[in-house]
Amino acid sequence: MRLVPFFKMATLAAALITMPIATWATAENWRERASAEEEITSSDIAAEIAFGQEISARILGRYRAYDNPALIKYVNLVGLSLARSTNRPELSFHFMILDTTEVNAYAAPGGYVFITLGALQLMKDESELAGVLAHEIAHVTEMHVVKELKIKGKDDSAVSGLAQLVGGSSESARLAFAQAVDQGFDMIFKDKYKREDEMQADKTAITICALSGYDASALANYLERTRAVKERVADSDTTHPSFNARIAQINDVITKDSIDIGKLATNQKRFVMAMKGLKTSGLQNR
Repeated sequence: MRLVPFFKMATLAAALITMPIATWATAENWRERASAEEEITSSDIAAEIAFGQEISARILGRYRAYDNPALIKYVNLVGLSLARSTNRPELSFHFMILDTTEVNAYAAPGGYVFITLGALQLMKDESELAGVLAHEIAHVTEMHVVKELKIKGKDDSAVSGLAQLVGGSSESARLAFAQAVDQGFDMIFKDKYKREDEMQADKTAITICALSGYDASALANYLERTRAVKERVADSDTTHPSFNARIAQINDVITKDSIDIGKLATNQKRFVMAMKGLKTSGLQNR
C-alpha cells in the first residue's frame, strides 16, 4: 500500500505556529543533546525508513485511512511544525488519520505517524493534538523500535542488510525481515514499549511542544481524559507506565524546566474550525 507523501506541506508548516521559541531552551541545545553517542549511517537510515514503511502498510491494512483532505492537511501542518524542532532532520515525517473510533495514536520508524478519529474527537484544542503527535514523533526520533530490534542497514545479525531486503533477497532473508516487522508491529500495537521508552517519549514531547510554541501541559490534560475513557488501571500493567505516572512526570518536568505554559499557545479556535463537522460526519453512528 502506497503512503501519500506530504513534502509540499513543509513550507506551510513553518508558518503554522507564530509563537516564539520558549526562552528556557534553544533549538541548538535540543538537537545537540540527542543521539550524540549514536553513529547512524545512511544505510541505517534507509533500513529504518524501509522498515517503517512495511509496518505502516500493515497499520493501513488493519485500519482504513480517513478520507478528509482538509483535516489530513491540518494534522500534517501541526505535525510538520513539531518535526522542525526535532533532532532527526534526515527524516521526512508523514501524518495520517485512521478511520476508527478507537482512541489511540501510533508511530512507525522512519517518520510515519498515525492518529485515530477517536483520539481527535476526544481532544479539546490544537495543543493537545500537538502533545499526542509529539509523543509519537519522540518514539521515532529516539529510535525506540529501531534500537530494541537492532534495525541496521548492514551488520552481521540475522536481519542484516534490511535496506536491501525490502526489494527482494534470499528466502531466509525475507523471512527474517518479516519476523522483525511482526515484532515491531507488536511493540506498537500491544503496548510493548519499555516503561522508560514511554516516559522518555513524554519528556521529549514536552520539549518539542514548548520549542514549537505549544502549551506543554496539554498532553497531561489529554491523558486525564483518555484515562477516563479507557478505564484502565495501568499500574497493574507490567510493560506500560500508568497514566498517573505519566501525568506526574509531565507536570514535574514543566516545573523543573520552568516552562511558562501561560505564554504558550493552545489554538483552540483553529482546532475547532478544523474539526468542524467531524462529530456529525457519521463517526458516532458506527
